[in-house]
Formats: sequence, structure tokens, C-alpha cells
Amino acid sequence: MPVFDLTDLPAACPPDTPWIGLDLGENTIGVAVSDTSRMIASPLQLIRKVKFSQDAAQLIKLMNGRNVSALVIGLPLNMDGTEGPRAQSCRAFARNLERLRPVNVAFQDERLSTTAVERFLIEELDLSRKRRADVVDRTAAAWILQGALDRLRD
Repeated sequence: MPVFDLTDLPAACPPDTPWIGLDLGENTIGVAVSDTSRMIASPLQLIRKVKFSQDAAQLIKLMNGRNVSALVIGLPLNMDGTEGPRAQSCRAFARNLERLRPVNVAFQDERLSTTAVERFLIEELDLSRKRRADVVDRTAAAWILQGALDRLRD
């Protein structure tokens, strides 16, 4: 599986192709997509985890349908920057997915992304707890992907 440093990812991808961002949770996968110019990330979908083969099939269908050239996967590092079991699980997910469909991958530090998104949804949008539960993971995926896109422009 081609795993790239984020700064090397654009050179590995055809121009004018979107990227997908993933927030891999224990029970769900938040999915976001960029525009073809890779300037703006938007929440796309929430995949409720069933088993890997079904989850991967849904993701591959999205990737193929949108002509996606890369995945930016949130990497849940510990606060000290080390990788724990959740980060290892994200790397394993990427390896297993690559066996089914080759794709360029980069990981983006996602520390506190869900917390930041929750705060935004509460303070700025005043969403109820039930409504937040419906949007937080896909919004976190957009937050992760947008962070990566912004980092590439800096």
C-alpha cells in the first residue's frame, strides 16, 4: 500500500481528483470528500460498522463512484504523540482496504478533532445531543481532511 507523507501525496495523485477523509471510530466510519481542486472538504456519509468486508465494500463503492485518488485517514495519536492501539487499528484498516482496492493513503493527526467538532456543533450550531450524534463522525472526517488540505497550502 502506498502510504505517503502528506506533503508527498499530491504528486502521487492525478490532478483534478478528489480525496476522501476518514474518521475511523469503534462503531462508525465518518466519511468526507474534497472537491476536485482539493480546497474544501465536506461531510459525506456515515458508515455504521458491521464487519470489515461490508464496511470496505461501501467505502470502495464511494471511492469508485467519485473517482477518488487518495484517502486521508485520521490517526488518533496519544497526547504525547505516540501511537496506541487505536492508531494501530487505523493502520491495519488501511492495509486491509488496500488488499481490496489499491489507493494512495496519508495519515493526518486527529488528536482532539472529535472534541473540536463537538464543541463547534454545540456552541456555534446549538445542535441537540441526538442531532450531534448523527453528524459528529462525518463532520470530524471533514475536519481531518480539511486540516490536511490546509496544511498542504501553508
